[in-house]
Amino acid sequence: MVEQRADQGIDGFRRRYAAGEAPARVLAALRARILDCGDPGIFLHVASKEALAASCAALDPADQARLPLWGIPFAVKDNIDVAGMPTTAACPDFTYLPERHAGAVARLVAAGAVPVGKTNLDQFATGLVGVRTPHPVPVNPHAPGRVPGGSSSGSAVAVARGLVPFALGTDTAGSGRVPAGLCGLVGLKPTPGAVSTAGVVPACRSLDCISVFAGTVADAWAVHDAMAGFDAADPYSRPWPAATPADAAPLRVLGVPDEAGRPRFDAAAEAAWDAAMDRLRAMGVTLLPVPMGAFNEVAALLYEGAWVAERLAALEGFLAGPAAVLPVTRGIIAGNGGRFSAADAFRALHRLEALKRETAPVWERIDALAVPTAPLFPTLAELEADPIGPNSRLGTFTNFVNLLGLAALAVPGPDRPDGLPAGATFIGPGGSDAHLAAFGMRFEAAA
Repeated sequence: MVEQRADQGIDGFRRRYAAGEAPARVLAALRARILDCGDPGIFLHVASKEALAASCAALDPADQARLPLWGIPFAVKDNIDVAGMPTTAACPDFTYLPERHAGAVARLVAAGAVPVGKTNLDQFATGLVGVRTPHPVPVNPHAPGRVPGGSSSGSAVAVARGLVPFALGTDTAGSGRVPAGLCGLVGLKPTPGAVSTAGVVPACRSLDCISVFAGTVADAWAVHDAMAGFDAADPYSRPWPAATPADAAPLRVLGVPDEAGRPRFDAAAEAAWDAAMDRLRAMGVTLLPVPMGAFNEVAALLYEGAWVAERLAALEGFLAGPAAVLPVTRGIIAGNGGRFSAADAFRALHRLEALKRETAPVWERIDALAVPTAPLFPTLAELEADPIGPNSRLGTFTNFVNLLGLAALAVPGPDRPDGLPAGATFIGPGGSDAHLAAFGMRFEAAA
């Protein structure tokens, strides 16, 4: 079912334009492919012919060499605003029509990129499985009987199907990494604050990140490079020193979970992770076992502690009305979020600061953490039988990252013995994005 097309990477489109093809013709054909792809769960909105033609008409051929993403199409998770396209967060009763692009989208459009549609997601970005939607579930092209990963399911599947060369997701607890791992993609999650979240429907506003799905680390970095930067409209935006993978110092010592920190893998995922560590050793990297207890405690704060109330803070007024919301979504946001008091929130903040201090010495001994992107690959039947358990396990190595202000990069690793994709994720201190990208390119090349 996976459609591999040579022209779907960013460089493929650049070659076509350099050969004289017009964006209007190329993107009209791409729109037709999207509408004819046979999976109604991927896109919730596709740009009209007229809107796409207007976007292409705005591309000045004289800017082709100047704009790094000139004419490059992309998809956008439907909790990120695109002017003129409805934002629904996979909840039809929530729909509104934004008049302006989200900050990150605006930067990409200014770099020449063309948004072609909005993609499906776990409703209100609540989940890591990709099936918590009132719409058809996007089909994982590698494994139709298994989950696509969430919450950015549609964006991941759109790239994995070769419908667009890159797509935007969001990542609060792993939603830009887990779908990448389960769909065989690169998932770049920036340092919190490096990319504007203005114009994003909040999940946990203090933690949310816009992420990138792409086929290669180089493509993901090109997108990150175009959209990163300070935005005064986002109170959580922070300036970061400009850096590129070419300038980054090599990562030589990677921490890996020690035996006590190895999760409850399924057998195929464990075999894939062992193969990924073998590749790292073959690259000459030193692997240092790291106790994961403090990181796991940070992760537990996100969904088992007061941060789940931050989701309620964003949607409390909406959920108080008669809107139709999935029971699992309402239970997580209103049910779990409503259990915590202001005192609980302050206790959690105090504990987080203590855990930050406890984990800080780890970064003096290692250049980055290397972890499996996901310790399991649930089937749709398993999720139907237990909607909560597998979802929680998928966040084992993702939930702690934003609470600690870290950067992360998920990359395809050696496949599982059953032939399904598996991923490795490299995690570094805030601001280490370029270093992770440089290492991710090395890891790709070592395949």
